[in-house]
Amino acid sequence: MRCAILVIVLCAATVAAAVESQTESWQSEPALHGMIGGSYDSQYVWRGFDLSKGDPVVDVLANVNLFDTGFGISAVGHQGLSEAFGSLQRWDGTVYYQNGLFSGEPYATNFRLGFVYYYYPKTNFGFTEDLMEGHLILSWPNLLPVQGLQPSYVFAYMRPGMKNHWAEVRKPDFEDNATGMFHIAMLDYVFTVPTVLPWMDEQMIKLHSEVVYNGGVSPLGDKVQSGLSDVVLGASTDFTFGADNNIVLTPAIYYQFSLEESVNPDNEFWAGISLKYLF
Repeated sequence: MRCAILVIVLCAATVAAAVESQTESWQSEPALHGMIGGSYDSQYVWRGFDLSKGDPVVDVLANVNLFDTGFGISAVGHQGLSEAFGSLQRWDGTVYYQNGLFSGEPYATNFRLGFVYYYYPKTNFGFTEDLMEGHLILSWPNLLPVQGLQPSYVFAYMRPGMKNHWAEVRKPDFEDNATGMFHIAMLDYVFTVPTVLPWMDEQMIKLHSEVVYNGGVSPLGDKVQSGLSDVVLGASTDFTFGADNNIVLTPAIYYQFSLEESVNPDNEFWAGISLKYLF
């Protein structure tokens, strides 16, 4: 997936905007805000792992901020297209709290605490079972002197979830191999260029980079080596539509340099496009 990265990028790169909006809204009447949408991705890559085996997926996306409290819920569904409504399917449900510290300071810090449950309703070709994780996302919008350049950090701890009803036998070492930490360092750069659409004031370009440290954990329950697993580079842009510019079309491309063969022996290139409605 591009969507696996999309989830983290949306969490980290937009926390600053969400915190700013949240601060403003506390001075007015609280409201329910959110996003619904869908995407098509040429491949589903998740923290270095090629979970779709090179095949495309479609994703459904939903996120709701609970009345400007900082608390929210989100869901992402992934459906493989290698066969019509085939076995590859995963639903990611998240509850989170996000806020900011030291507003206006060079060391201003935006944070997000979340719990994710990865639910596999089908056999996924026997590859994996349910998983769950807790994560902390930190971003520093004012730390670097270049406007639009933002570093972020993700810490995630994953472990197996409940045993699926379809799983007659769990891999002997699944629990050990699917338990552990991820550390993800990210750097995003946002800049504008002249727009190609007459109703848009400017075109925003987003460049994304990340490096993943895998603490010896696999969503497939296989044994992997701990260490730096992959480096990802990506680019995306938004095209907005509607009277309030609340319909957003986002094409994106990504390239992964795989560093650890036990995670992924191949470098990966994938592309995707998403359509979101903001409310």
